Amino acid sequence: MARITRRGFAAGAAGAVSALLSAGEATADAPLGREAAGAGSVGPGEVPAPAGRDLGVIRRPQRQFRGMWLATVVNRDWPSKQGLPVNRQQAELIGLLDTAVRRRLNAVIFQVRPNADALWPSPYEPWSQYLTGVQGKDPGWDPLGFAVREAHRRGLELHAWFNPYRVANHTDPARLVATHPARVHRNWVVPYGGKLYYNPGLPEVRRFVQDAMLDALRRYPIDAVHWDDYFYPYPVAGQAFGDDAAWQRYGGGFPSRAAWRRDNTDRLVRETAERIKEIRPHTRFGVSPFGVWRNRATDPAGSDTRAGAQTYDDLYADTRGWVRKGWIDYIVPQLYWHIGQTAADYAVLVPWWAKAVEGTNVDLYIGEALYKAGDPAQPAPWRDPAELSRHLDLDADWPQVRGNVYFSAKEVADDRFGAMARVVADHYPTPVRPPR
Repeated sequence: MARITRRGFAAGAAGAVSALLSAGEATADAPLGREAAGAGSVGPGEVPAPAGRDLGVIRRPQRQFRGMWLATVVNRDWPSKQGLPVNRQQAELIGLLDTAVRRRLNAVIFQVRPNADALWPSPYEPWSQYLTGVQGKDPGWDPLGFAVREAHRRGLELHAWFNPYRVANHTDPARLVATHPARVHRNWVVPYGGKLYYNPGLPEVRRFVQDAMLDALRRYPIDAVHWDDYFYPYPVAGQAFGDDAAWQRYGGGFPSRAAWRRDNTDRLVRETAERIKEIRPHTRFGVSPFGVWRNRATDPAGSDTRAGAQTYDDLYADTRGWVRKGWIDYIVPQLYWHIGQTAADYAVLVPWWAKAVEGTNVDLYIGEALYKAGDPAQPAPWRDPAELSRHLDLDADWPQVRGNVYFSAKEVADDRFGAMARVVADHYPTPVRPPR
């Protein structure tokens, strides 16, 4: 069976990351940009480099974020299929948490609202179909509550991962459970690109999705509220997002529809940040965007990349602005490219993001494409088990990089190519706590 990638399973476009780039993948690695440390004694927080790696002394941070995404949409990582008995679902979930501990990770980012639904008893939205196979059917247990307890028992942080606006991977509201808010409020939804979305331009929608997500925060001591890269949907050629009525009603005073859309997304982020601190002041707020804010050709402040998608322009998400304004606590750009990639080089983007967070209180973690490792359809660098380990070598040059997150849990567990084991051997000699 073909492997489903992060954007493939959620946006329905296989290989979409490469499709978003305007140039082909490069096959040769660029220089790592890391100089070997001088010979000498090993100091505090340092360990000798693993045998066979000419890196001298490797500096180990006292705190470091080591996370994995655990996706539930279309049963990507968990549960393995719909309709399993409760004990089987719980055993699979415990197995993935134990895998995180075994890999010396310290955080799990658990997808609990994949499609305007819930993996907890929400008064706002129906139970997710990915549990029982039937949207709205009570699975007989509380997966989010269980996950929080079991993660904390193992010393893991549990970050609850929500998708704000995606409603369904189809365009037919009649296929939703009768009580679904998207059926009750038909004017809230927009069909686009074969999917249904809540309309971000409606103030009542922004308030509702906040209420729905933050219900989980009120109920459980989750360590963070986490969003991925979906705000306005990724552009689909030849299609327009149908928000004309909302633009006519609420767009006055904005120089363009794009500016209005960005303001809508800004409002969602800023308001959610404020409400999180009101409900649980110590809970963090993190976002994992597509890895390119803007290309330098579009904006001198952008990265030296030639990506076909830019979050600022195409998703109406000013991710760099949120960092500079301090609205979020951490950011995890999805840098799902190899070192030396022509259009979006990992070795170019890490320094750009490091400088983006410099002087702020926002932590930077790097999102890693573990799912690409060993895939014969990927460029040659991904067929080297050491590619991801080299990413962390490069990251060590930038003190602003405080950790990494791996997509996703299935690959962390199976690791058929050995890339994750290599990362652990080279970079995770002992457990550490995440930054706070």
